[in-house]
Amino acid sequence: MPRGGAAVRAPGVFRGGYGQRVHDKPHPTPAAPPPADSAPDRPAGCPADRPVPPAPALFTWEFASDPYPAYAWLREYAPVHRTALPSGVEAWLVTRYTEARQALADARLSKNPVHHSESAHGKGKVGIPGERSANLMTHLLNIDPPDHTRLRRLVSKAFTPRRVAEFAPRVQELTDHLIDGFAGRGEADLIHEFAFPLPIYAICDLLGVPREDQDDFRDWAGMMIRHGGGPRGGVARSVKKMRGYLAELIHRKREALPDGPTPGEDLISGLIRASDHGEHLTENEAAAMAFILLFAGFETTVNLIGNGLHALLGHPAQRELLQKSLAAGDTGLLTTGVEELLRFDGPVELATWRFATEELTLGGRRIAEGDPVLVVLAAADRDPARFPEPDVLDLTRRDNQHLGYGHGIHYCLGAPLARLEGQTALATLLTRLPDIRLAVEPGELRWRGGLIMRGLRSLPVEFAPERP
Repeated sequence: MPRGGAAVRAPGVFRGGYGQRVHDKPHPTPAAPPPADSAPDRPAGCPADRPVPPAPALFTWEFASDPYPAYAWLREYAPVHRTALPSGVEAWLVTRYTEARQALADARLSKNPVHHSESAHGKGKVGIPGERSANLMTHLLNIDPPDHTRLRRLVSKAFTPRRVAEFAPRVQELTDHLIDGFAGRGEADLIHEFAFPLPIYAICDLLGVPREDQDDFRDWAGMMIRHGGGPRGGVARSVKKMRGYLAELIHRKREALPDGPTPGEDLISGLIRASDHGEHLTENEAAAMAFILLFAGFETTVNLIGNGLHALLGHPAQRELLQKSLAAGDTGLLTTGVEELLRFDGPVELATWRFATEELTLGGRRIAEGDPVLVVLAAADRDPARFPEPDVLDLTRRDNQHLGYGHGIHYCLGAPLARLEGQTALATLLTRLPDIRLAVEPGELRWRGGLIMRGLRSLPVEFAPERP
């Protein structure tokens, strides 16, 4: 039986998001004594002689479909748990809300992979495939203060709430256009025909990628998440192509940049123009920032829309409640509802990598300097110590300080845009296609196996065709 600090290994056969693998079958835990401080925790009142239930298998196909029972076990018996990931990298998984929130804000947990205790080869197994070789490491997910503070301040000037609000009509236009493409058929795959293209085209428009080049971005992005199992080398090649294109585009925009901002100026131009006491982003920094806004921004929104629709289709009473609210012109339930969908089955399963810069204690466990730490947002957001009835979908939930977009200085910069896209997509789809339903049995759906992101491969639905 695996203990809190015992490493669990298994050969992987399937690559998932951010280049990680998912096991095909559960694999037995190797017989290895746990470290002295790694015995599973016991809930209050649990007799000392009561056996701890067997540990669930992690990173299997079954786990990818429904990881929440396994996370419940970890929260109860091993809330800070050392395990071997499918890539072979060993890391600590943090699953309780209190420790998760603490870890997300702990300055001793660095975002910079240089602090990873592994060899150079091991360091290449963390993060986004190809970003290191493409010279795209200097973005907000990989750096700490003071560089993080400087870059975030610069980028925030180009990524303001006002800019997002001004973009709302375009998001609505894209949403309606995509629904027009399948509304008359009576059936669709909502991942490939709706949830995937919407954020890709939206972020391309926001960045200022010319319309004639946006299909290239769609192809590159598709390679990154296609079926959750694109070859790591293929992902790296797509990243390299995207890097080359962004460098050329930034150079062209810098050469043609007007002296002052213009109405509706695109985000890349805003990144180039942004300055702090006369200090500007370098072209490499601007390329890295544009890349991560595209890469991290689009996949989280794909999964927000896909997972959200899946949850609503599986909870008809909650969906009907939302549809009635929308029909009455009330958007309040839509706002709280999207937050609940982010908590209930959010798009980001684990926060991106952190590395201990010194020995520290977290949840009673000793984390060694250089150890990777992964905060399991999906587990923390179903912690019964923080959320009453956490496994119940309740769109009216008010006290909902979920961690779906992180916490602390690394809180997701693109969260306002993702929320806008999610609210627009869900509201428009449920209003235009009110009788939408799954076209397959729920057990037939397949999830993209991965480590960081959580999302469906496809979401086939049927509905009464919309009249012209």
